[in-house]
Amino acid sequence: MISNNLDSDRVSHLQPSDPADITRVRPWGTVTVLEEGKQYRINRIELAPGHHISTQMHYHRSEHWVVVSGTARVICDGKETTLLQKQSTYVPTCTPHRVENQG
Repeated sequence: MISNNLDSDRVSHLQPSDPADITRVRPWGTVTVLEEGKQYRINRIELAPGHHISTQMHYHRSEHWVVVSGTARVICDGKETTLLQKQSTYVPTCTPHRVENQG
């Protein structure tokens, strides 16, 4: 699991009373909104083994990813890093990035 600020451009304010609005299923896994405020969002990203999110770049937000369990292969600004459980990385604004679960 990797915490990421994914999908904040596409998801409007969520009502915690509606569980269907909290977890989104994607072809590569799931995104669960854990907490959301006016200027932040905390997501839990679960990537299926052998899958990855598409390469992204955000002009108005940075991201901080924390590996909760497993191993993540992170590509940030063309640099590849492997993160283990309890390790993290920072993704600055305007930086191409993606994360993979090599499973």
